[in-house]
Amino acid sequence: MTTGGKLEGRRALVTGAARGLGLAIASRLAADGASVWLGGRDLAALEKACAGLEGDARPLAFDVTDEAATAAAFERLAEDGLDILVNNVGERDRRSFENIERGDMARLMDSNLVAPFDLARRAVPLMRASGYGRIVNITSIASHIARGDASYTASKAALDGLTRALAAELGPEGITVNAVAPGFVLTERNEEWFTDGPEIADHLARRTSLGRWATPEEIAGPVAFLASPEASYITGHTLIVDGGYVTHF
Repeated sequence: MTTGGKLEGRRALVTGAARGLGLAIASRLAADGASVWLGGRDLAALEKACAGLEGDARPLAFDVTDEAATAAAFERLAEDGLDILVNNVGERDRRSFENIERGDMARLMDSNLVAPFDLARRAVPLMRASGYGRIVNITSIASHIARGDASYTASKAALDGLTRALAAELGPEGITVNAVAPGFVLTERNEEWFTDGPEIADHLARRTSLGRWATPEEIAGPVAFLASPEASYITGHTLIVDGGYVTHF
């Protein structure tokens, strides 16, 4: 289902969009009428992803943790303008916190927090010029349930906090800033983990109200809604999309 062309004429950047959740989000925004830049580090993978999408989709290869590359990417974006930013890139290190050294944590925070901050900082002048601004950060239910995974949990909780702070600061300009916190999503990265034995499926059957994991498309829909004019009075909100995992006891 699409929002019926509600994003027609809007220009969007989705980071980490060569595959998985980012690609599903880019596909949905394009289907809803937006011109979408697919961001990522692998140009060939981005070009392949764009070729498989309907609508206006273009590759933009850059590393969000590389300041010079990010600046160059935004010079390109400025030529056309930008209305929507989806900060989807996220790194994860599943080791226990005792095995994650200071440098490891710094790299993860650079990807999961500093880069979204920097991209938002660069995107806002373009949104201000266009008169339309939507920033959607992809966080995680990890920041709400805190079942270990300390480095990732801390980074996503910080991104939730950044979402609220930017919403307060940018609200007077009509730029909304929200987050989507997915639960368990069956992406390529997670497929082996989800399908290697019955443990995860059994856990989700017991622990979620809907009894299953999400497809990437089920996360992309809420992102598209928050990017649309229909969400014009929603800002500073983290929308949990988890099939009832957090609330199911």
